[in-house]
Amino acid sequence: MVIDLIDGTYELFRHFYGLRRFTKDKDRPYGGVTGVLNGVLEMVERGATHVGVATDHVIESFRNQLWAGYKTGDGIEPALLAQFHPLEQALAAMGVVVWPMVELEADDALASAAHLADADDRVQKVLIWTPDKDLAQCVRGERVLQVDRRGKKIRNAADIREKFGVAPALIPDYLALVGDAADGYPGIEGIGPVGAARLLNEHGPIEAFPAKVLGGRRDAALLFKRLATLDTNARLFDDVETLRWRGPTDAFAAWTDRIGAPKLLQRALAAQEKVEEA
Repeated sequence: MVIDLIDGTYELFRHFYGLRRFTKDKDRPYGGVTGVLNGVLEMVERGATHVGVATDHVIESFRNQLWAGYKTGDGIEPALLAQFHPLEQALAAMGVVVWPMVELEADDALASAAHLADADDRVQKVLIWTPDKDLAQCVRGERVLQVDRRGKKIRNAADIREKFGVAPALIPDYLALVGDAADGYPGIEGIGPVGAARLLNEHGPIEAFPAKVLGGRRDAALLFKRLATLDTNARLFDDVETLRWRGPTDAFAAWTDRIGAPKLLQRALAAQEKVEEA
């Protein structure tokens, strides 16, 4: 079986702002939600069988206690923020497994789900649907892959090394050195992507760096690595079979009415029939 793990937060942002190009900035109350539902259902129609979606139920995590400048929900437009919880509810009504994260982030959920699925011999492949460079650390050979819709690429371990200059396992170290503006930490001044890759390939992880390499900046680098390291210990499921999509729940009809997308219900029911016939 193939496991499809979707970054629901990223997809909501993508569809919300993508829709604006056609609505001249007049935001539909559930426009982003409808876009995500359509995308997930399209995956099912194309043959996806086991699907999980991770979301940021709260736009903060334990990392905010570690670094004051770490990202928060500040600055997210109200029209977009108002669609986070409805997205979780609508996906669940469509019969999709959803992980709304509170103390951890959606990225941690994706990493944990990938880790759990990778450990199951029944799983042939795990696809992580997000362009977020944090998730590159989860890629394993040809088995756990990162799907970048934006860049139209599917990356295996060799692709990650080609893109960043380091193996997937060293991505947290790489991000610690170069920083991540999206997550709100600066990295180590004077070390860019090329320099970071060179240091990591020469010395290994930051903990193995000779003292002279970072000097007094070592503690900061280790802190940033902690911020960049995804938690793979969330026990999201005990059996990958719980991720199997079996069709919409009875509540989905009301949701399609609420968001003004009745065709989604028809498509979901049609997809359910195919699943039951298979």
